[in-house]
Amino acid sequence: MTKPFFKLSLMGLMLALLMSCSKDNTDNTPNEGGDPGTDPTPPPVETTGEVNSDLWTATDPLGRALPNYEDVGNKRSNKFVAVFYWTWHCAQQVSYGNVGNVTQILRENPDALYNADHPAWDRGGSNTHFWGEPLYGYYRTTDPYVLRKHAEMLADAGVDAVFFDCTNAPFLWEDSYTALMKTWDQARKDGVNVPKVSFILPFGPSDASYNMIKSLYEDVYKPNKYSDLWFYWKGKPVLMAYDNIPTDNAADKAMKNFFTFRPGQPDYVNGPSDNYQWGWLEIYPQNMYGLNEEVTVGVAQNTCASNYYHASAFNRSGTLGRSYMGKTKSWDNRENSYLYGANFAEQWEKALELDPQLVFVTGWNEYIAGKWPTSEWPNDLYPYSFVDQYDSEHSRDIEPNNEWWDASGNYLGDVYYYQLIQNVRKFKGMSQRVYASAEKSIKIGSFSDWADVQPDFRHYKGNAVKRAHKGHADLFYSSSLGRNDIVDAKVARSADSIYFYVETASAMTATDDDYWMWLLIDIDRDKSTGWEGYDYIINYVNPANGTGTVSKNVGNKWEWEEAGNFTYALKGNKMEFGMPRELLGLDGDKIDFEFKWVDNMKPKDEGVFNASLFYTCGDAAPGARFNFIYTVK
Repeated sequence: MTKPFFKLSLMGLMLALLMSCSKDNTDNTPNEGGDPGTDPTPPPVETTGEVNSDLWTATDPLGRALPNYEDVGNKRSNKFVAVFYWTWHCAQQVSYGNVGNVTQILRENPDALYNADHPAWDRGGSNTHFWGEPLYGYYRTTDPYVLRKHAEMLADAGVDAVFFDCTNAPFLWEDSYTALMKTWDQARKDGVNVPKVSFILPFGPSDASYNMIKSLYEDVYKPNKYSDLWFYWKGKPVLMAYDNIPTDNAADKAMKNFFTFRPGQPDYVNGPSDNYQWGWLEIYPQNMYGLNEEVTVGVAQNTCASNYYHASAFNRSGTLGRSYMGKTKSWDNRENSYLYGANFAEQWEKALELDPQLVFVTGWNEYIAGKWPTSEWPNDLYPYSFVDQYDSEHSRDIEPNNEWWDASGNYLGDVYYYQLIQNVRKFKGMSQRVYASAEKSIKIGSFSDWADVQPDFRHYKGNAVKRAHKGHADLFYSSSLGRNDIVDAKVARSADSIYFYVETASAMTATDDDYWMWLLIDIDRDKSTGWEGYDYIINYVNPANGTGTVSKNVGNKWEWEEAGNFTYALKGNKMEFGMPRELLGLDGDKIDFEFKWVDNMKPKDEGVFNASLFYTCGDAAPGARFNFIYTVK
């Protein structure tokens, strides 16, 4: 929440906390108009040609399956989810020569744990460190590749809005928000239901806050820049900011009347000090904010069990990390308990009970924290203090990371992403499932039989992109995996055969390319069987001369043996093929399986495949761990 390497900002936060606690009589009543939720656009209702992640499923690496329509019911109107998002990973913050990763430093230098002056701590330059490495590396929030990935992941999670952290005056991180809006606007045009955007400004009225509002108004809102991306509340673009704008001139009055203001409440306990405040993070049980509008949900809270009100060093004893449980004031003590998200689950439980219009989740991609002397941030454990982030337990990022793996090399770094999705679905409801249409034989090679086949498994175009961008410090990230852009898929069946269709945005590359157009099938919808649940893979052996190969999983590892062949046809950007049902073990009337298409899923190390590759491959449809579902009712 705070930018930890500016002492002035930290002191400003403490001032804001005191101001909030005093509950003075300053009139901060914001200008209002319209009805709540007039303009925020909820995820689209399923229609032919639209992408709808409600119709997808996934099971996380802990075996927790996402709820389906039967579990959560219909879409609920005027229910929104916002996520705290950090745009400060940009040029102003990366002037130091290398990256300090607290987890890596302490793993490689255990003697640094109790030595504040250990040379290993110099890696962070500017006193700034990451608690761990994000999955996409130490990126800048001007990297179009990463920004596009974020747009899709948040859209697929059902997130309606992101609020950029600009709580540290005067920093608005203009380069980042400009790059993000440009990338997300294109994603929107490509069919992604991208979250809308807004800003959180300092936690108190001030001249600096006024200047920040004015800067945003002049740069973004007045010129109508990317207006399709603005998040509205009560009929106007919303800012999480104090309405300390004078009205003695026409320009300021117009600016004041342009927005809906929701001042930010900084402390973790007391709830709103007036009817219009919104919160960003609280301990359990959270309060209802802003005329019964908003409730916060946090992954963890950097406050101490001995003093819930104040922010504290996150690496001191008793802080409320990922495994904290507020009901019992205790911690989940299982091994690697940070993976299970007890704190996050409990906060969501309270939010679902309070049932606001908007749930505000902290947070997506903060990752960095300053290393401070204990004279400024007291610490009873270590001779240094990290305030906002520290390690796997004491951090609050949902964005998948590159730190969490099990002993067998299975990827665990995305568990909070799916915990978020589980609860978003419970809060907002889901679209009703689309079942398979009637039996139909497909003539392979004609490509004319698919028009009336349902469901239509659409996916985003424009996301098989390459990467070439600077990261933090002196890092540079590049990837040329983007190749075949998968945009549509269908499945059909006859009495004895099963058929598959896939379409890309442009003509498919040569079939002898490495890692070319794999179809992964979880035939029994059981993650415990097969590799990551997938029992069959199509095209693991490259197709040639009109013949493709089905391969079956061996031993629930990345090992496949040929199980049979089929006839396929490829024409430009379309491919279709069919095979006997028995080739996939479909020997009865019941058909209910999951599948996904992936192209150019190239491992970092030869032969080493894991689920993180779904996020980084050339293209996956659907993305991440999601699968399409084909069910005959």
